[in-house]
Amino acid sequence: MTTAPALRDPAAPLWWGSIVLRWMTLGFALGAVVVHHDGYVRAWLAWTGFAAMVVWTVVTTLVYARHSGRTATFVVLDVAVTCAIMLTSPFVLSAAQYAVVAPLVTTVWAAAPPVAAGARFGPVGGMLGGLTLTVSTTVAQLGFDLDVARDGVLLVASGLLVGVTATTARRSQDALARALRTEAATAERERLARSIHDSVLQVLARVRRRGSELGGEAADLARLAGEQEIALRALVSTGPGGSGGDDRADLRAALQVLSTSRVQVSAPAGEVPMPGTAVEELVASVREALSNVDKHVGPEAKAWVLLEDLGEEVVLTVRDDGSGIPHGRLEQAAGEGHLGVAKSIRGRVAALGGTCTLQTAPGQGTEWEMRVPRPAPGGRGR
Repeated sequence: MTTAPALRDPAAPLWWGSIVLRWMTLGFALGAVVVHHDGYVRAWLAWTGFAAMVVWTVVTTLVYARHSGRTATFVVLDVAVTCAIMLTSPFVLSAAQYAVVAPLVTTVWAAAPPVAAGARFGPVGGMLGGLTLTVSTTVAQLGFDLDVARDGVLLVASGLLVGVTATTARRSQDALARALRTEAATAERERLARSIHDSVLQVLARVRRRGSELGGEAADLARLAGEQEIALRALVSTGPGGSGGDDRADLRAALQVLSTSRVQVSAPAGEVPMPGTAVEELVASVREALSNVDKHVGPEAKAWVLLEDLGEEVVLTVRDDGSGIPHGRLEQAAGEGHLGVAKSIRGRVAALGGTCTLQTAPGQGTEWEMRVPRPAPGGRGR
């Protein structure tokens, strides 16, 4: 079985942009060192700092050119190295150069790390990278003035804008990947539906009709074949539940497969997205309730499952036409160690932050009502 190739990083153009920016600003820094060379207190230190900038530019180019090299640790190191080179400026610039606001050793070369931080960490990381370099600029300039404030605004803004762009690009790629997976799943489901309809469903329908005509044990086989036919039709006619980047699935699709000749499932026409874990737990609770119907009411009992989407919460109702649960029977079962209701139904719903209500009386059947809060899109369940 072959694995799908890894998707291209949607922020890759931003990384290449930071590489180009670093080389362009390196050329500007070279010009600044040449122009102000005669006024430096320690010209050799200025050239040493520029040599370090050249080496670091080559290193970051080689690292950022590869997806595996764009790690959080290296981006933080990038900011730290740039600040260290910048902080050599007080030992290079003379008092006269500070008086005329001469550029620091790094000059505009320091604008590249916030771009890399934004591409790696998003808007918050880009802003923090810009703020860090702003503080370093303040120290290197021996004070805070209008020029430092202007440079700080530009550094923070560049990190913010690149971070927003990178985050938007990644979210767009995730949405596209989910859409492609859903499209592929739908196409495969339709193909299987055609195949099943032309073979399995036709056979089950024939067994059901013929068994009903023969009667006796054949009628029992016909009933079972009819239940499987209904379950298969529900399975192939229900759209793919699918999970997104935040692990969301369609509760409606998951419940539809529980439909049989004795179990009727009613749900909204559209999808009911919920966290994948919540969908699994709710379906398991409904299965347990239906299992109790089979065990305590009988194999001929009918049950109804109703799903309601109220926006902020979903409501699941499971009702049967049995004789109901005698008063005190659940407490007696719990005392005997039978924890099916307590753990499988109430426990699961409570773990999701919901409530579970049981309405029953002798001769009136049993009705479970499960209310579970529905997290907002992008949120997480409890």
